Amino acid sequence: MEFWIFLGIVAVVVVYGITLYNRLVTMRNRYKNAFAQIDVQLTRRYDLIPNLVETAKGYMKHERETLEAVIQARNQARAGLEAASADPGNAAVMQQLGGAEAALSGALGRLFALAESYPDLKANQNMMQLSEELTTTENKVAFARQSYNDSVMEYNTARESFPASLLANNFHFIAAELLKIEDEKKREAPKVSFT
Repeated sequence: MEFWIFLGIVAVVVVYGITLYNRLVTMRNRYKNAFAQIDVQLTRRYDLIPNLVETAKGYMKHERETLEAVIQARNQARAGLEAASADPGNAAVMQQLGGAEAALSGALGRLFALAESYPDLKANQNMMQLSEELTTTENKVAFARQSYNDSVMEYNTARESFPASLLANNFHFIAAELLKIEDEKKREAPKVSFT
């Protein structure tokens, strides 16, 4: 009789362990899938940028440095995306991608600020369409990033909770990193003038 009770307890523990393991696998796959959605939107964004620069190049002949900075920032962001796509749980590559995306956003911001000085460029139908597509894509990136970060938070919470943490540590379920893209505008101190 005692043997059967012991065997029943062992069976319950094994089934519970398998359930925890499968839950961690499901959550890890969920955040990887959420990152794949970011990948799709960022790739679309990177594909739009050369067209935007080519359109602007015809009008902004004296702003070559800015146009080259946008392309360079785009290429660095694309390289960061490729590294992050290979291992979306890796903290270092996620931080690299976040930094590259912030730099790209800053370069695009400078391009659009300069474009304001060129009324013909602002009125160009192709430029307006590309700007609209880029804005729509930026919104999709923000939603995809929110979904990814929510999935990462849920996964990290599950892997750190007891008793799943024992299983996570033994089966190499490493912590995943949130995707943080700093906005330069948010970091600037507001300017106050009392004169």
